[in-house]
Amino acid sequence: MKKTNIAIIGLGKLGSKHAETYLRIKTANIVATCDNNHESIRKLPNPLKEVFYSDYKKIPIKNLHAVSICVPTCLHYKIAKYFLENKIHCLVEKPITVNLKQADRLIAIAKKNEVILQVGHIERFNCAFQSIEKNIKNPKFIECHRLSPFPGRSLDVGAVLDIMIHDIDIVLGLVKSKIKRIDAVGVKVLTQFEDIANARLTFENNCSVNLTASRISDEYMRKIRIFLPNTYISMDYFKQEAFIYKKTRAGILKEAIPIEKEQPLRKEIASFLQCMRLKKKPVVSGVEARDALSVALKIIKKIDV
Repeated sequence: MKKTNIAIIGLGKLGSKHAETYLRIKTANIVATCDNNHESIRKLPNPLKEVFYSDYKKIPIKNLHAVSICVPTCLHYKIAKYFLENKIHCLVEKPITVNLKQADRLIAIAKKNEVILQVGHIERFNCAFQSIEKNIKNPKFIECHRLSPFPGRSLDVGAVLDIMIHDIDIVLGLVKSKIKRIDAVGVKVLTQFEDIANARLTFENNCSVNLTASRISDEYMRKIRIFLPNTYISMDYFKQEAFIYKKTRAGILKEAIPIEKEQPLRKEIASFLQCMRLKKKPVVSGVEARDALSVALKIIKKIDV
């Protein structure tokens, strides 16, 4: 099988993970790495040091098929725009851009040039989520908690665009209804943006969703609880485990949902490569990412009022 030539733009914590993952996929071939911080080259494997660039526009694009863009959110638009305009497939980390105008422009360029624009909403590829997704029909109430210690990165955005947006994307995919009302609160603690936030979404089909995101917690927590008629599902993204509780004549029956654990990033990147090869629409295209961004921006607006 012909290998896909990949460039990785941004070699911070996440970009390094992308590089490690591509290196383990036989159908991928990293032909370029890029970061404006020359110190980042020191942590690269030796073969990747030889294809390092400090300017993404200096990367030869003649035989380049795709890029992973793992830079701060404020740089997503101009870098993705450059590669999409050169008919290079793009996997852009979330959120897609900082505003809807930029997102719409990237979606339009990708469509015009018939290239893949996939956005890194990685929880869609979490094995635990994929195992419960088929069991969820007509949810009535959803509660999400995403907490972590202060990261020291992604500080060009607040907790909503940094971490809550994962759960926004998941919820939009599950509820499949328009939002009727948004209420939100948030507090700036360590940065100029909200570091902890809570949002309440009410959908037109009467489903209610409660979202809590914090990047100033002592512990990690990535959980979702979904309530349906006579059924309750609890899932832990971090542990990749899930339980379903069902009402029976004998009482409440608890069952562990079988899950074959796998690294979500590997699944996400493998899906990206497959979409290119088969010319398929990504699980999270620019359109789904734009929808999540739209809700996130409305939540931030409520917080800032």
